[in-house]
Amino acid sequence: MAYSSDPGETGTAVRGFLPPQNEEERRLMRRVEELCTLAVRRGIPRHTGFLSDREQSLAEAAANRAQTTCIRFWGGFSEAERRVLCIEPEDAWQEEPVACLHLHAHLASGTAAPEHRDILGAVLGLGLERTCLGDIRPDPDHPGEYYLFLLEDKAEFVSANLTAAGRVRLDAEPCTQPPESALREPERQLRQATVSSLRADSVLAAMLHTSRGQAAQVISEGRVQVNHVPLRSAHDAVYAGDIFTVRGSGRYRLQEIGGKSRSDRTFILFYQY
Repeated sequence: MAYSSDPGETGTAVRGFLPPQNEEERRLMRRVEELCTLAVRRGIPRHTGFLSDREQSLAEAAANRAQTTCIRFWGGFSEAERRVLCIEPEDAWQEEPVACLHLHAHLASGTAAPEHRDILGAVLGLGLERTCLGDIRPDPDHPGEYYLFLLEDKAEFVSANLTAAGRVRLDAEPCTQPPESALREPERQLRQATVSSLRADSVLAAMLHTSRGQAAQVISEGRVQVNHVPLRSAHDAVYAGDIFTVRGSGRYRLQEIGGKSRSDRTFILFYQY
């Protein structure tokens, strides 16, 4: 897609590593360092629970600080959003830490299929922590069919105890190979806009179709996170690949930063999840 008749140079800046912002994030990094040290010293594989993309960034930094190179991230399939950090010393046998369950919803006539939050709430209602669970993928070709990625040592428990999501009855069984239709990335509608600057309030205003003043107000109210980190200032710079989570409005990804328009505004491409 062309941005303009005179696109100029596209933005190439990327967001650098953001150090831990609170005690919870510092605790995660300490735990990963300890796991790395233990795994390498004893030659025994270790892994974390499922991590968000922000947590993955912190975990990778902690592994680097521990000078551990025998790591990989895995969420059950190549495009997984939530992933486990696997620490695998050379010649150590690593059991696969991620399992998959096929969930089948029994849909009566006129009954709506459970949404992501319904499935997630049902599984967490069994007493599991969020770190035990990875992505939940619906099969768009078969309504009522879902694929839940979770820690392998929790799969048998969930399979035996997950019987419903809300009022919809569920069957859960182990799955070795989810269909491609459930794993392919959904097609998302890319939207194009121009912004006066790459400040957070300017880009957020374009995403929300509102004014910069209103976007700044949303930010000041503490309703916006960028890459799972609270956005503190409307003046903060944003970068291609940033993910905005706006409480009450949804999630948006700044997919690409383009060139300049004739009026010296910057073209951006973004989509809503």
